[in-house]
Amino acid sequence: MKIKNHMKLEFMSKSQNEAFARVVVASFASQLDPTIEELADVKTAVSEAVTNAIIHGYEGKEGIVLVECSIFQNTIEITIEDQGKGIEDVEMARQPLYTSKPELERSGMGFTVMETFMDMVEIETKRDDGTKIRMVKRFQSFDN
Repeated sequence: MKIKNHMKLEFMSKSQNEAFARVVVASFASQLDPTIEELADVKTAVSEAVTNAIIHGYEGKEGIVLVECSIFQNTIEITIEDQGKGIEDVEMARQPLYTSKPELERSGMGFTVMETFMDMVEIETKRDDGTKIRMVKRFQSFDN
């Protein structure tokens, strides 16, 4: 499938940048004429992935979060990547209510939320080398 448009965004792993990333991706996705619900799904999934990179990937240390988006015919592919500590057990992390940070009162629903709102979620991780989350969303409104 041929890429119609592409963008990259890089920012410091500060919690205030989560909202920035969410808005940038939503603005980029808007060229596919999504419904309000579809756009809300994308924003929520991006928020979860970026928050995970900041809180779990870097654990309070400074680092860089990279967001890339590609648009195909009626689909957006979003990649969110960090060079943090990686995920020790991906299958465990994907379980609803699991959190490696219970002291921060995290809900443990990040991956569940991403998988609920996106059509596909892939996780690549390497211990002490970071995590890459690839999410795909197909927009129904564009099919007509």
